[in-house]
This record gives sequence, C-alpha cells and structure tokens, in this order.
Amino acid sequence: MPTRFSKTRKHRGHVSAGNGRVGKHRKHPGGRGMAGGQHHHRTNLDKYHPGYFGKVGMRRFHLLRNQQWKPEINVEKLWSLVPLELREKHINKSADTAPVIDLTALGYAKLLGKGQLPEAPIVVRARYVSKLAESKIVKAGGVIELVA
Repeated sequence: MPTRFSKTRKHRGHVSAGNGRVGKHRKHPGGRGMAGGQHHHRTNLDKYHPGYFGKVGMRRFHLLRNQQWKPEINVEKLWSLVPLELREKHINKSADTAPVIDLTALGYAKLLGKGQLPEAPIVVRARYVSKLAESKIVKAGGVIELVA
C-alpha cells in the first residue's frame, strides 16, 4: 500500500490523530498481556476463559510418554495382518511353513487374548503377550517369540 493512503498521512494536521483529546492514546493502560486477569480483567477471564487460573492434579517430574506406548491388538485380528493368498493356504493346511507376524513392525506392542483363532499354526513376535493370548496361539499349534 502506498504511503499516501496510510492512516497516519490522513491524520496529519489534526492534533489527536484519531485517538481522542481527553483520554489520550497511552502505552498499555490495562497492563500487558494477561495482566489483571485476577483483578481488573476478571470478568473477561471468568466469562471467556473459565479454569485459566489454578492447578489440577499431581505434577510428574521427568514424564516420558513413550514408556507408556503400548498399542494393543487382539488374537481375533491376527489373521487379518497376513496377506490373503497366504491366509487361505495356511487355513486350508496346504502350506508347509507357518506365517510369521512381527507385531512391532506393524505398529503393535501387546497381544491380547480376545476372540478365536483358526486351527492353523502361526509365529507371532511381540513385546508383550497376555497369558490368554499365549495359550490360544499355543493351542492352535503356533509359537510366540518375545522381542525386546
């Protein structure tokens, strides 16, 4: 925008430059930022930002969220991770080797025991396995390998 169109050019020659003679345009009359949130700006804070002040819960020093990273998958979903043509071969018992499912490579850390498995052997690699899941896989003739 050219200078000749700016508001300050328009205000040249006028004493208060659009900020009023009586009140005057002073620096930060209400304080900077969130100043006065518990005092003279309380209405605004209470109305539009409820819960802004105060503390909630316990502090946890050195919180590392990746230590709680444990995406889970159930036994019933295991065969959906095997490609379709391999799946049909193994369920029909025409394949000679059991398929290997590496859950960590697929983005899962823990295997849980909900659901049923077809009676076909399967090799599962996982970080964590529940007792029920382990018993179902072993019963189907499969093996579990724990990976660090």
